[in-house]
Amino acid sequence: MVHTGGVEINIGADVIRLGQLLKYANLVSDGAAAKALIADGAVQVDGAVETRRGRQVAVGAVVEVDLPDGLHEVRVTR
Repeated sequence: MVHTGGVEINIGADVIRLGQLLKYANLVSDGAAAKALIADGAVQVDGAVETRRGRQVAVGAVVEVDLPDGLHEVRVTR
């Protein structure tokens, strides 16, 4: 698995929904793509596989997404 590096996403609140975060980080094009990716078990939040698109992701969390071009890491900041 190729690790593509990490990116920090600055949100204006204390939490963001996982599906929204994936769109905001440009890892998916829309909510349907986020839902499919999450359902496939390709998304981890703080090291644990997450299957809920509506999961509230807090500032400080690390989200890893396994995409065809490699593993993408997103750190949530404020």
